[in-house]
Amino acid sequence: MTTPTTPTTPPTPATRPPAPPRALNASRTTATAARVLRQLTHDPRTIALLVLIPCVMLFLLRYVFDGSPRTFDSIGASLLGIFPLITMFLVTSIATLRERTSGTLERLLAMPLGKGDLIAGYALAFGALAIIQSALATGLAVWFLGLDVTGSPWLLLLVALLDALLGTALGLFVSAFAASEFQAVQFMPAVIFPQLLLCGLFTPRDTMHPALEALSDVLPMSYAVDGMNEVLRHTDMTATFVRDTLIVAGCALLVLILGAATLRRRTA
Repeated sequence: MTTPTTPTTPPTPATRPPAPPRALNASRTTATAARVLRQLTHDPRTIALLVLIPCVMLFLLRYVFDGSPRTFDSIGASLLGIFPLITMFLVTSIATLRERTSGTLERLLAMPLGKGDLIAGYALAFGALAIIQSALATGLAVWFLGLDVTGSPWLLLLVALLDALLGTALGLFVSAFAASEFQAVQFMPAVIFPQLLLCGLFTPRDTMHPALEALSDVLPMSYAVDGMNEVLRHTDMTATFVRDTLIVAGCALLVLILGAATLRRRTA
């Protein structure tokens, strides 16, 4: 007589953690942005740095050239775009790196939150601050400090906002390669200073050495300064202005995509 055999249950495969979502999700992105903004409300020094420093620098610049208002008119519009880019770069790179070193970033990425959602949420949060920053700096320069522009001040505001968003994107990108907040600050001479020297602020780009002129043609700050100068000299929106703003916006988007691709959970 044969004894009945009990059926054996096949071994279950080991459970794996769910794969992180690939597509951007509006609710996840806005939740990340809201969390970042809540954290910033508890850090008034950072908000002051973001919002007030460009205004203070423009105010000082105006009265440095108090005896030569035309000098302020010629470089004030360019610096109106450069100052927001620099401050957003510094604050964003340090804030993102602090999230990684404190372990917050690792905990967030363990949740159903994609890298794209995280980067887009940061960009949205700092972009909201960039709007306030650019609006205050543009209003101060045009209506209080007497910056004389031929074109519409709204076009100045548009370029200043795009520059601030570019600074945010660059800060998010370089934070992936820094191991400490000090190293994040050290990236400024490598990322910002060459663009500052070659953007045409100190001398026209077409009078530079041909090699430096060619290098300036691939740096986004050059097109930010060119866009500001177009507003300074022309009453209407020109084709060159449209080209310059599209290049700055495209560079910001490209750097954000690279930032999502290089985002790491923790600092080695």
